[in-house]
Amino acid sequence: MATFPTKEVLLLASGDLRLAANQNCWAAQQAMEKSLTAALARQGWTVKRAHAYDPVKKHGFIDSQRMGMDVFRTLEPCQPLIVAESVWQYSHHVLAGLTTHQGPILTVANWSGTWPGLVGMLNLNGCLTKAGVRYSTLWSEDFTDEFFESNLKNWLAYGRIEQDERHVLSFNDATVPAAEEETGREFGQRFRQHKAIMGVFDEGCMGMYNAIVPDELLHATGVFKERLSQSSLFAAMRTVSDADAQGVLDWLLARGMKFNWGTHDATQLTPAQTLEQCKMYIAAVRIGAEFGCDTIGIQYQQGLKDLTVASDLAEGLLNNTDRPPVFSAETGEELYAGQALPHFNEVDECAGLDALLTYRLWNELGLPGETTLHDLRWGQAFDTGDGEEFVWVFLISGAAPPAHFVDGYKGTSSERQPPMYFRLGGGSVKGVSRPGSLVWSRVYVMDGKLHCDLGVGEAVALPAAETQRRWKLTTPEWPIMHAVLRGVSRNQMMARHKANHIQVVYAPYEAKAHQLCRIKAAALAELGVEVHFCGDVQGVSKAVVRTLVAEPA
Repeated sequence: MATFPTKEVLLLASGDLRLAANQNCWAAQQAMEKSLTAALARQGWTVKRAHAYDPVKKHGFIDSQRMGMDVFRTLEPCQPLIVAESVWQYSHHVLAGLTTHQGPILTVANWSGTWPGLVGMLNLNGCLTKAGVRYSTLWSEDFTDEFFESNLKNWLAYGRIEQDERHVLSFNDATVPAAEEETGREFGQRFRQHKAIMGVFDEGCMGMYNAIVPDELLHATGVFKERLSQSSLFAAMRTVSDADAQGVLDWLLARGMKFNWGTHDATQLTPAQTLEQCKMYIAAVRIGAEFGCDTIGIQYQQGLKDLTVASDLAEGLLNNTDRPPVFSAETGEELYAGQALPHFNEVDECAGLDALLTYRLWNELGLPGETTLHDLRWGQAFDTGDGEEFVWVFLISGAAPPAHFVDGYKGTSSERQPPMYFRLGGGSVKGVSRPGSLVWSRVYVMDGKLHCDLGVGEAVALPAAETQRRWKLTTPEWPIMHAVLRGVSRNQMMARHKANHIQVVYAPYEAKAHQLCRIKAAALAELGVEVHFCGDVQGVSKAVVRTLVAEPA
């Protein structure tokens, strides 16, 4: 029997593991909770905050897995519960408690790009999906709009929200041109038979349980993990000569890349930090080659950040086919000559599988295959010339390849990573993604299986002032993509997406993007992945099921 007051909802806030981030973001969380509490009051409900503000730490977030477990022990397990997020959060802080909570669960984020609360909520949603935990999800700019209030009312009444998924069509229920399906499936067969190695520099970044692919699911695709250590990467950096690091930097400067250097190490990017990043790039390539890796991912946010500079410059270069050459310290042979070594930021293994398959498929089809993940950070409507449409802000900490940017390396800069995330500095790979057609995707784990949502879109050009406005409202040190997703509304995307990350790759033109999306879907299906088309993918139709009627005797 329930022992909690009727019409009372519990409220939790999962936060960062880093004290500085939690302190800097606390004011935004307070404002969001105030608006959310008012919205619940309008529905006749009260809020009980499940954990108190800590006057010593100067924030009120759950900031560790242990704290999360301790908090959940004090809660009524059947009481309705809201996880409210206006910041980036570590999902494992609350995942343990949510797996056993019996009452309705709602994840909520404020529609703002200033702190990545939307990104944090999407990550938590992906973790809950993988863990098989039932939940509902909502978002709002000010918690007074009709979409939010009507859905909140439904959740309070029934404990669930039915979201709009009319834009989704399973590959198993679809038909695609036979020649394209054959091309994709034949590629998938070769991909699986050839086998590949995914180099994982420490698994499980920032509580992203959703980003860890169980080995047995990965093995079915022909990909196998090589578990590496970030301490080994740091040790290998110590063996890279200053001359080799300077050679990488000189190559980048000759290509026209800019570095926003200063002299104050604690708050500015310095040449010494950049050279340290060049050593990391060389060390990563050498370790990758030593173990025969086909793709690698560096965790970097925990552990490595306490030893050295951020890995984003190295990651962006690894994802670019045209990159500074790296030579074996033993033989002098150029490593991965003329190739990218696809890197999955924040060691997101779902993105790693997607990146490797995409890069190889595009190259086999004679196309440049540079690909990257981005955070699905935020967005607003904007008139791009053909009327107002929703333009997403895709943003990542710096791992995007220069080939994606306007003017390539000449349009690429490196700026110091925010000190609250990276005390020891290091620069990003910053640029504005060039206009062009896209294929987007996300691999995720649900019901013990690998799934992939994919569709088409376009990176659009916005006026310089609008780009700067969006950067200032998010993280201006990071690369940005202005993305329009075909046939997928903002709310459909938020309700359906099972991760903080989204994978993007360019196509030469719009019709080709649709064709490549269909071929990629067939390749993934051949690997045993449950594939779902999202939005308007041309050339895909719903399969017609014919029922055979027996002739009368």
